[in-house]
Amino acid sequence: MALTAPAPRGRTAPAAGPDLAGPDQPVLPPEVRIRPAQVTASDVTAIGGSALCALCLTWILFERILPLSGTVGFWVCWYVLFLAVYSTVLLTGDGRGVALVDRVMSVICHAAGIMVVALLSVIIGYTAFRGYTALHLNFFTRTMSVTAPSDPLTSGGALHAIVGTLLQVGVAVFISVPLGITTALFLNEIRGPLARPVRTIVDTMSAIPSVVAGLFIFATVVLALGTNRCGFAASLAITIMMMPIITRTAEVVFRIVPGGLREASFALGASQWKTVWHVVLPTARPGLLTAVILGVARGVGETAPVLLTAGFTNDLNADPAHGAMLSLPLYVLNYVKFPQPESVARAYGAALTLLALVLTLFVIARVVGGRGPGQLSRRQKRRSAEVS
Repeated sequence: MALTAPAPRGRTAPAAGPDLAGPDQPVLPPEVRIRPAQVTASDVTAIGGSALCALCLTWILFERILPLSGTVGFWVCWYVLFLAVYSTVLLTGDGRGVALVDRVMSVICHAAGIMVVALLSVIIGYTAFRGYTALHLNFFTRTMSVTAPSDPLTSGGALHAIVGTLLQVGVAVFISVPLGITTALFLNEIRGPLARPVRTIVDTMSAIPSVVAGLFIFATVVLALGTNRCGFAASLAITIMMMPIITRTAEVVFRIVPGGLREASFALGASQWKTVWHVVLPTARPGLLTAVILGVARGVGETAPVLLTAGFTNDLNADPAHGAMLSLPLYVLNYVKFPQPESVARAYGAALTLLALVLTLFVIARVVGGRGPGQLSRRQKRRSAEVS
């Protein structure tokens, strides 16, 4: 009779391997490695077949079975059926558990991105198609002071609206940028007892409708102080819309500045003011410029505050403190309501100009803000190498 030595105390006997498993013990299938970013030919085939099957089912439901109609409802029903069919295809194949959820959510995220890009392309393409006919040289060099709504597109332009937009946004930037960055420094660096109510006020200002800002400036500046509608009043209303964007973005930028830089400055004997001025602000400069550009992009397209505070004129006015001043959003709003096709084309031309301005600002923000805090540009690296 063979004797088996007992296992040592404090140790567990090793589990039986596959060759030592009993006849009644189930054999586990081998593990399958999941690669979330990998797209195979079978995945493409499954997605294409599911989309085609869902399209056929949707057509049968809309045309033969149910009394449904409408383009939007058709495509929404197709998308829901596509997800259902695709999930069923994954269940019949190798998709289980985490793999199923990963592939379905990947399809949903890609579809959302494609939808956003498609909508932006449609908006830009339609505006460009309707407004490119009005973009003659006179559109940028003349006003509508001596031009009737039915005059040809070679007469008149939107110079007064372009100048008004630049002046109003420029005054708003001059007011909102120092206030927004200072508020962000207070919330992130000082953190006094008033930080919580100030952050609450900034969050509330971010959510208010633009027409409320226009009504506030109209009631306090135009009615209460007795001033006429002018570009400065419109700039104050735009400032209310820009300052929360600049404050919140600048606060996020200050938060991602490495804390070791502040500690090193304090260790060298610098005060908090010198640390902020010589360390925090230079490090966060690209992000702060991004915050300013995003705020400008938000304020340049506002219509409701300008409608209530700036007034309307067909003449060029370069004085923000006196007289009515037109802007591009208000130009679009007024001329798109005319029945003449020339006026509608001018409105779309101004919309295309405004769209190009906003897109340019966002591209600048993307290029300038692509570097993280403390990351030097090529020019800064070259200058640092020359100094060293």
